[in-house]
Amino acid sequence: MKKLYYRTFQASMRMGSRFLKWRTPELLKGPDSILLLSNILKDLSLEKVLIVTDPGIMKLGLLEPLCAKLDQTDILYFIYGKTIPNPTIDNIEEALALYTEQECEGIIAFGGGSVMDCAKGVGARIAQPTLSIPQMRGLFKVKKEIPPLFAVPTTAGTGSEGTVAAVLSNPVTHEKYAVNDLSLIPKYAVLDPCLTIGLPPHITAQTGMDALTHAVEAYIGKSNTKETEGYSKHAVALIFKYLFIAYEHGDNLDARTKMLQASYFAGLAFTRAYVGNIHAIAHTLGGFYSVPHGLANAVILPHVLEYYGQSVHQRLAELADLVGITKEQDSIEKKANAFIHEIKQLNKKMQIPNTIEGIQEKDIPVMIDRAYEEANPLYPVPKIFSKDDFLVLYNLITP
Repeated sequence: MKKLYYRTFQASMRMGSRFLKWRTPELLKGPDSILLLSNILKDLSLEKVLIVTDPGIMKLGLLEPLCAKLDQTDILYFIYGKTIPNPTIDNIEEALALYTEQECEGIIAFGGGSVMDCAKGVGARIAQPTLSIPQMRGLFKVKKEIPPLFAVPTTAGTGSEGTVAAVLSNPVTHEKYAVNDLSLIPKYAVLDPCLTIGLPPHITAQTGMDALTHAVEAYIGKSNTKETEGYSKHAVALIFKYLFIAYEHGDNLDARTKMLQASYFAGLAFTRAYVGNIHAIAHTLGGFYSVPHGLANAVILPHVLEYYGQSVHQRLAELADLVGITKEQDSIEKKANAFIHEIKQLNKKMQIPNTIEGIQEKDIPVMIDRAYEEANPLYPVPKIFSKDDFLVLYNLITP
C-alpha cells in the first residue's frame, strides 16, 4: 500500500508541475562574463548588494575583478565569506544579519553549490522573516519573491544556478535537507569559465560527477518531460566528452566552458524531474560526516544503478548509445552495463574511490531512516527502495 501511495503522490506532483510558472535564469556566459554583472545591477537600480562566498574563494582572490567593477559603477557591496561546505543555519543567519544591517537590495552568490545554497537560504529568510529555515523545509513554503539573486558558479557541478533547491545542514542533528520553491531560482546566472580555471583536479572530478548524477537521476526517473530529457542528454554527452579533459588539463578553457554548460543543463533537468535514491543516501553522508556532496554522489552512483537492475536498463542503454560506447547488436542489458562500467572507469581514472571512509555502523540505522524518508514519497525513482535495500547499499559503500 505504501508503494501505491508513493506512486500516486508522484503522479499528482508530475501533473501539478505542468501548471507551475517555471522559469530559467537569464544567462551571462563566456570568458570574463563576470565583468558584465555590474552593469546589470546598475540597470536594475541596485545600489547595495550582499556577496555570499566562502573562505577558499576569498583566499584565491577570485572576487577581485568583480569587486573592482562594482567599485567603478558605484555599487556598494558587503561580503559574507564564512560559508562552509554543507552550509548551516548559522551561516544563513550570519549572512542575513549583514544583509539587514547594511540595507542591501540584492544577493550575489559567488562560489560552488554550498555558497548558492546559503545565499538562497538568506533570500528565503528575507521573503519569510517570521519563518525559520526548518519551517521552510520541503516544498513551496517560501511562497514570496526573494530579493534579486545572481548566481556565479565557480565549480561545474551542482547546477544550483538554475534550480529551485537550497540544501542545508543542521550540525546538531546531522540532518541535511532541502528547501524547495520556485522563488529560489536565481534571476541571473553567470557562466564564466575563467572562474573555474584554478579548480584543483579532485574538485573538478567530484563536481563533474555531481553534475552527471543529476543528469542521470533525472533521466531514469518517472517525472521526465521532453524538455528535461533533452537537458539530461545534453549534459551527459558533454560530461562524457569534456570532464576528463578538464580534470587532466585544468587550463583548457573550452573544456571548462562545456562543463559549466553541462552542470547548468543537469540542474535544469533535475529541478523539474527530481533526483533519487543516490541523493537520498548522499545527503545523509553529508549530514553525518560532511562528506563532499560530489564525492558522495560519485561513489554511490554506480552502486545504485547496478542495484536498480532491469528497471533502468532501457534508459541507461539509451545513454550508452548517446555517448557512443555500444554496438548496434548489443542487447539492452549489455548497453546498460556498459554505461555503468564507463562511470566506474571514469571514477577510477580520476582517483575517486568506490567506498566512503568513516561510515560508523552505529549511525547506519538513522541514516537509513532519513534516506528512506527523503526519497519517499517525493522522488519518482525507477524502483522504490525498502529500508532493507538501503541497508544493502550502505554496506556496499562502506569499506
